[in-house]
Parts: sequence; structure tokens; C-alpha cells
Amino acid sequence: MKWFYIDTSITDGDRRQGPYSIDEIRDFVNEGKIKDETLVWHTGEANWKAWKDFPEASEPPEPTEEELLKQTIETLLQSKMNRKRYAGFFVRANAFIIDNIILSIVGALFLYVMSLAGMLDLNAVSEIVNQYIDNPGSTDLVSKALDLPGMSTFFTIWSIVQAIYFIVFHAVWGATPGKKLLRIHVEMANGEKLSWAFSFFRFVASIVTQATLIFYGLGYLIVLIDPQKRALHDFVAQTRVVHNAIEQKEKKEV
Repeated sequence: MKWFYIDTSITDGDRRQGPYSIDEIRDFVNEGKIKDETLVWHTGEANWKAWKDFPEASEPPEPTEEELLKQTIETLLQSKMNRKRYAGFFVRANAFIIDNIILSIVGALFLYVMSLAGMLDLNAVSEIVNQYIDNPGSTDLVSKALDLPGMSTFFTIWSIVQAIYFIVFHAVWGATPGKKLLRIHVEMANGEKLSWAFSFFRFVASIVTQATLIFYGLGYLIVLIDPQKRALHDFVAQTRVVHNAIEQKEKKEV
């Protein structure tokens, strides 16, 4: 298809310029030689008309090789930035330690309140704790603790508090305070946020993982060899623990 345009800067003779390709016409537009009101015609058209009335005037020009290369690089960088970085064993373990420190403080407050209420003997509890520190391998200490007045009530309350802590934080914010501090979070395998049901299901599954401690903690250790860093309860609940997207972006920029 051959294109022509009327060059209004020519005052004598034939003002028709051409033939040109559409790419050349677009170059003239970019250079300002052809304006919206410039009369343009191409083979197949019945009459001359203003450039702005041609469909080609509103079509974006084809990108140059340099622009295509730049777009390709940007796409690759964006893809790399958005790629999931799964949280490994040690960062997850540190988050778990932080959460248990928080829960221990809450538990100590409960013990103190129950002691003030006369529901248990705090001195007797302290003695059991000291015995555990001296002999952590003793199997009798748990039964001794449960035999103390009020301790069964405390353990019941304590179990409920732990359940609420992990279920609520994962369902509402996708991460416990420990995970938030280390900038990781839990999400479904498809990247969606955990629902209340899956947050509850994951907590129940984590109890099964804790039970594997008698087998050298295999439920946790599989994080070290799984490509997606999943613990046993992640397999069961179909969840993943990943680094926050903001952190991934910052790492890229650094």
C-alpha cells in the first residue's frame, strides 16, 4: 500500500509527496511534517482526508527492536521479582521461637492471675520448673505437674490460647507476630489468603507435625529437603510459607 500526503509548506508546483510506506508516514507524524489536519491518501481510498481520520492514526506504532528488548528485560525482571521465595527451616524456626516467647509471657501472666485467685500454688509450679531445668529428660515431671491443683485447668486454657493465637493470626493477617517480624507469611498453594477453615485445619495438622518430635522431628525436618520448604502440616493443609513480596522487591533493588 502506497501513501501520499499534501505538503502545505510547498507554495509552487505539485505539493503531493510520496509514495511512502505507513512506517515512513508515522515517522513524518513524529517529526511534525504531518499533522492531524494534513491531507493524506493511500491506494484504495476514494478521496483525500485528514490524517486524524485514518484508523492508522490512532494505532500505536510497532515497537522498535530496542523497545522490544527493553520490554523483554522488564518482563523477565518482573517475573523474577514475583517468583515465590519459600521460607526455609531456620527462618521458620526463628519465627516459631518468637511466637513461643510471646505465648510463654502470656502463659506466665495466666499462672500469676490464677495464683492470685487461689486456683494453684505458684511455688509448687516453680519447683516443677526447676526440676525440669535440672533434669529435662525426666518422664515423671509432666504427670507431677498435672497432679498439681489447678494445673489441668491451666493446661486447658493454655491449649485454647495457643489455638486462638495461631488460627486467628493466620486467618486474619496470614502471619503470626513471629512471622511478621521476619517478614514471612502463610498462603494457600495457589497464592490465595488462608480462610478460617484452612487456618483451623492447618493448626490441627501442626499438632500432628509436633507429634513427630518423637521421631527426631521428621515432620519439621522435611522442610530442609522439600523444594517448596513445606513441613508436614503444609503438605496436609496445602499451604506454603513464603517471604513477603515487599522483601523480594527490596532484595532485587539492592
